[in-house]
Amino acid sequence: MRVRTYAESGVPGHLAAAAETLREREWPGGGPHDPALRPVVMLLLAERDEVVAALDVLFKDVAHAGRVYRAAGLSAVVTDPAHRGSGNGRRLVAAAREWIAAQGVDLGLFTCDRPLRGFYASAGWEVLEGTVLVGGTPEDPFPSDGPGFGKVTMAGFFTARARRDAGAFRGCRIGLYPGAIDRLW
Repeated sequence: MRVRTYAESGVPGHLAAAAETLREREWPGGGPHDPALRPVVMLLLAERDEVVAALDVLFKDVAHAGRVYRAAGLSAVVTDPAHRGSGNGRRLVAAAREWIAAQGVDLGLFTCDRPLRGFYASAGWEVLEGTVLVGGTPEDPFPSDGPGFGKVTMAGFFTARARRDAGAFRGCRIGLYPGAIDRLW
């Protein structure tokens, strides 16, 4: 197994099609990301370029508690059902965490379904209990604690500044505001 990383627009055609098939199965109609979020695709590949797992990384600056942080988040994480239960998804999510940290961002922030919190924690991400990410736009907010959503916020604090300020991200609302296309990553 090997991990490959591509700008969303640079994924080879056969790999892009295989990853899109996996995503469509889980999130029909997802489509491409907003280019302003500088989307990156990470793929876990088996021999002969079989896509075993895929995820996307999105980037933006986030203003919070009077400071601006360079942030990244995971989106559209999926493992082929035939390859689940073998640690493949965890391997890709952990690799993404390491890759994001190496990009010079201050922190990683994203939401996941509550039952998946242990999965992400086992790949190195930290649970931020009581923290809500507010997506969408300031004019049309899309909070992760909306009715029927059941999300939990996960984080990684990568720079000394982010680690020092980590307490400001606990038990609060964070205005992520990724826009109208990727309402919440």
